[in-house]
Amino acid sequence: MIGEARARILGEIGPDVTLVAASKRQPDRRIEAILSAGQRVFGENRVQEAETRWGPRKASLTGLELRLIGPLQTNKAEAAVRLFDVIETLDRPKLLKALVAAVERTGVPPPDLLIQVNTGEEPQKAGVTVAELANLVALTREMWPGRLVGLMCIPPVEEPAGPHFALLRQLAEAHGLSQLSMGMSADYALAARLGATHVRVGSGLFGAREALPPATA
Repeated sequence: MIGEARARILGEIGPDVTLVAASKRQPDRRIEAILSAGQRVFGENRVQEAETRWGPRKASLTGLELRLIGPLQTNKAEAAVRLFDVIETLDRPKLLKALVAAVERTGVPPPDLLIQVNTGEEPQKAGVTVAELANLVALTREMWPGRLVGLMCIPPVEEPAGPHFALLRQLAEAHGLSQLSMGMSADYALAARLGATHVRVGSGLFGAREALPPATA
């Protein structure tokens, strides 16, 4: 079932778009099933959960790429730079400084970064505003020892996603950034048509999430 869903989604998004399997709170049997189907790019929302899931697997899985797609607390910066290949949710100078300090302390290769943009300017949602994006891009390029590669967004659930995807693409082009992480289970095909390079799919890939004990941050 999971392998069939993966094949269908890959057919819909085309070869130029990377499918990021959003594996938040998925049981091991589903993770093993999608690994067996060939999936190697995964998105995780929580650092501690990702450490538990991927720590034992990371050394033995060739081609594995782990992307942090959930908000990051500054006190988890060191663990994040140790584990993730890409952090998609940079959204403030304080977090950038924490990540820089974490790389300096650990000496690990710095992960690539995407900046999360709050395209709907929702006060309850993470992400830099459109007005503040240019300053954060400039600061990141000045301070970050790795690469700033793109932008990410999560459109408001009550609004059509298309205009938000189009806006993110315009912003990425304006700042010379090549990666666009946008689109989830309900709208990944639309995102792919509007320029996404990465789509983050959870329930559309794994099926309905099972009831599990609460995850720790």
